Amino acid sequence: SHAYHPAMDPVASASRSMTRWGQRVRTSWAAWWQVVLLAAQILVLAVLPSSYRRGEQRHAVLLNLYQATGPLLTWFLVLSALISVVLIRIVVATAYSYGLSQYALEVLVRTLVLELIPLYAALFVALRYAMPSAQRVRRLLAGHQQQGIEHADQVLLRAELLPRALAAVFSVLLLAAISCVVALVLAYLTVYGFSPWGLPAYTRSVGSVFTPAVTLIFSLKTFFFSLAVAVVPLAAAGQRDADGRYGRRSDIGEFARLFSVLLLIEVISLLGNYY
Repeated sequence: SHAYHPAMDPVASASRSMTRWGQRVRTSWAAWWQVVLLAAQILVLAVLPSSYRRGEQRHAVLLNLYQATGPLLTWFLVLSALISVVLIRIVVATAYSYGLSQYALEVLVRTLVLELIPLYAALFVALRYAMPSAQRVRRLLAGHQQQGIEHADQVLLRAELLPRALAAVFSVLLLAAISCVVALVLAYLTVYGFSPWGLPAYTRSVGSVFTPAVTLIFSLKTFFFSLAVAVVPLAAAGQRDADGRYGRRSDIGEFARLFSVLLLIEVISLLGNYY
């Protein structure tokens, strides 16, 4: 007869599978709870005057505001203008070919300004600033841990996480706002050229899209995009791994987590706008 092996026991195998599944659920829940907790702490600290007091704290905030915005501004505006011109030409040419030119501007505003620009502004800041900044924080914590230096949670939050989070929020909001203005100007020039006579019709078309409800949803979506970009990478940067260390995390995994949050916000905004 064959010898009995524990791996052949279906009950034991199912028990091990359930245990591993429970550990994954617990780890995932702890990670998302850390994101929510950090977002709440940053929102509270952002409205406190003490977070901007003179000295090192204000210098850190201003330095990160520049690092998150200045180096990105030119390249983002060039990229945004190119994407906007291509999409505007496609939509306008398609609308004219089907005799639907009166709907071209509304389609452009709804697709380009309301949906695409906030999303790729958030992704651009995440890839160029937020995620690399989170990796720098993690390397800093790993270096301090090797030296036997431990930071209190509040010190870490105020000195390292808060300036970077505020900078990411500011960068997303600023780049999205400027890019929306550029896209609206390019749309006008594409449709009406440099003639000022199309301005009344253009403002009516754009104003018919930006109803109070749509404007509120657009503003909230852009703000929550910026908050997600600021918080999700930094929350992972401050988490220890299974060995209690600050080892390097997978960039793909962190980006997937951030993108899932952005996608959820986008779906909720679409439901609010069109249902």
